[in-house]
Amino acid sequence: MADVFDDLDAEYRRLDAVLASLAPEQWSAESGAAGWTVADVVLHLAQAEEGIGVLAPAAGEAAGAGADTGVGIAAGASGGADGVFLSAADTMDGVAADMVAAERGTPPAEILARWREAAFATPGRLRAQPPGTRLPWVRTSLSPRTLATTRLAEHWAHGLDITVPLGIDHPDTARIRHIAWLGHRTLPYAFSLDGLPAVPVFCDLTGPDGDRWTFGDPAAATRITGSASEFCRVGARRLAPERTGLVAEGPQAADALRLLRNYAA
Repeated sequence: MADVFDDLDAEYRRLDAVLASLAPEQWSAESGAAGWTVADVVLHLAQAEEGIGVLAPAAGEAAGAGADTGVGIAAGASGGADGVFLSAADTMDGVAADMVAAERGTPPAEILARWREAAFATPGRLRAQPPGTRLPWVRTSLSPRTLATTRLAEHWAHGLDITVPLGIDHPDTARIRHIAWLGHRTLPYAFSLDGLPAVPVFCDLTGPDGDRWTFGDPAAATRITGSASEFCRVGARRLAPERTGLVAEGPQAADALRLLRNYAA
């Protein structure tokens, strides 16, 4: 696979070109994220990227941290050092919604400037982390590469939330291979959250350019085959499995598609 840090930067640059082209009234248009305008979506992305800026400089202290460190998704609303921590009663969606609501009404130019400053620094910050670093994120800890993959997945999904309602052409690229990998890698965790035993799943997917991407053991009895674009949209909860051409075969194959998620928390 291509370097995820380079691909993350490329995904940011592509979204930046879209955002730079928006007319003022498009920022206030409804996005594909229920209840959020385009401005709200970009504000959410800016807040999350500001969290990377808080976490990454402290990575040396976080090296080797366990999976129970439980730090929130972002820094405080202004990007300060006070993090948002998720307790057992919190949900990621709820915390994100509260953070956006607290700053709703911020001028689009300011939102875009904040997102650019934070996002364009993220690939370099993550790439520079020492070997063995684990960065606390939501309720777990992730390697810099995996965290970069989750950021790529979120920006890709929210890019759809912005471009699809506005009728802006935004075709998938080979970068979604990272997202497909994340969806497959996260399946055991998704099974556990649903109280189901994890089973090996083999995914045989076709990328946007016609390339074949495979994940998992080809001998696995549970298999998912079809379009990587549809697979990633199902994992991002942007497309229902039954509305795709994906083929799920074997024990718990239907559960795998139902539980598929392109995020690590």
